[in-house]
Amino acid sequence: MDDQKAHKKRLSKGQRLLRLIGGVLDPRAYLHALKLINYYNYSHVVPMRKLSPGPDAAISPNAVFSNAERIEIGRGLRLGARCHLWAGPAHGRIVIGDDVLFGPEVMVTAAGYRFNDGSPVTQQPMDEADVFIGNDVWLGTRAIVLPGAKIGDGSIIGAGALVRGEIPPYSIAVGVPARVVGQRTLESQP
Repeated sequence: MDDQKAHKKRLSKGQRLLRLIGGVLDPRAYLHALKLINYYNYSHVVPMRKLSPGPDAAISPNAVFSNAERIEIGRGLRLGARCHLWAGPAHGRIVIGDDVLFGPEVMVTAAGYRFNDGSPVTQQPMDEADVFIGNDVWLGTRAIVLPGAKIGDGSIIGAGALVRGEIPPYSIAVGVPARVVGQRTLESQP
């Protein structure tokens, strides 16, 4: 057994300055910045022109959309950082109700590749099915919603849950695959 301990190499101030100057002068950094701008343009800016979000929608500037013309958004949406909404390439829609809250990095897709029709997978046709997310739904951080899912009004989907199939209204669902573990109760309004 080796008793030597590894330590992170510490650079002097001069070495850090040289690294900074090298990074600023490296043309590869600027070429990479162009790639990032292109990605942002085709994954957020252009799709945003095709979306018709309801009033009072707050959409994170780093949310990603695919086939945005098949995404319907109700009023009061709160779409967190790095969320992905991928409607199907042919007909699969994503329909989002009013007052829906997405935590960071939530993924909703209305299409998935087939995998038994040959190889490579990326050249196989996709199966598509509409996704419906009801009113007043909260999707926790990194939840994944698969094609054909239906999430009922008032439901809460826990962080990291994988939703397929149907979640009844006012349910609390967690896990992989998501399963109902409780019911949401609302205080009556005066």
